[in-house]
Amino acid sequence: MNILFCSAGRRCELLKNFRKSMGNEGKIIATDISLTAPAIYMADKYYIVPRIDDDNYIPTILDICKKEEIQAITTLIDPEIMILAENRSKFEEIGVEVLTPYKETAEICFDKYVMYEYLKGKNIRTVLTYSDVASFKEDMSEGKIDFPVFVKPRTGSGSVGARKVENMEILEKSMMEDSSLIIQELMSDALDIDADIYVDTISSQAVSLFSKKKLETKIGGASKTISFKDDKLNQFVSETLQVFKFNGPIDMDFWYRDGEYYLSEINPRFGGGYLHAYGAGVDFVKLIENNINGIENEACFGNYEEDIVMMMYDSVVIEKIEGLLQ
Repeated sequence: MNILFCSAGRRCELLKNFRKSMGNEGKIIATDISLTAPAIYMADKYYIVPRIDDDNYIPTILDICKKEEIQAITTLIDPEIMILAENRSKFEEIGVEVLTPYKETAEICFDKYVMYEYLKGKNIRTVLTYSDVASFKEDMSEGKIDFPVFVKPRTGSGSVGARKVENMEILEKSMMEDSSLIIQELMSDALDIDADIYVDTISSQAVSLFSKKKLETKIGGASKTISFKDDKLNQFVSETLQVFKFNGPIDMDFWYRDGEYYLSEINPRFGGGYLHAYGAGVDFVKLIENNINGIENEACFGNYEEDIVMMMYDSVVIEKIEGLLQ
């Protein structure tokens, strides 16, 4: 398998895991806009490319795919997911599997309020969400929700701009200053749950799931997690995925309260917490390899131990400046 990681950024350990599973077979190619993106130095070869909003971006990526005989492509940043989804046919024409959701699903995942409306329409449990103060006040008057609440941008990632709001005065001021915000029910009494899932590119069915409880979260991602298993969560995931069209790895966030799971959001890419799944023996690399080789993966859930803890820490890449410029 020859795989291309676009916008590799800081995801060094993920690329290391791919190399470990792939052994000496195949190539790992990485792209980024910067020579100081550490993860590109974990790849067999890297390319510095235009920004994703540049008109030459997709033609550049297609040329790399042809030159390196790429068989699968994915991105490690949210804004690029839609770009790859929209250009799926161009990659498929040259034999490249695009490991992102299909366009309609990508559009839903990218906008958190659209996601809420979609889930509500499909009768899938999720967190109460409002796009404006008026609709929030209406439900508040009916006793459906109360302060404190949580506000965050409709789009974006990494919890940028997300914060707790204690009263109406602050809420109205926040919404007036930033019209991109949405209002959400604060699930302070619920467990924060995350799951790494692989959706087979041939059957379009979920074939692997690794669930974990978040013990600590920093800069928008879980830095400490502990594995667990629950058939009820597996069933909820299976039912939820029937109304989407994913392709490859996804990261799903949930709340667990009063015996029920509530879907928070879906990141249709490798999540930062996938390192925990891989470390516990859940290897999506092999699943991708199978799909690339025309093999449909059989569903296998719960093939890991409970109470395995992941503790994330920082590391560094050291390179001489001359080497960066070659």
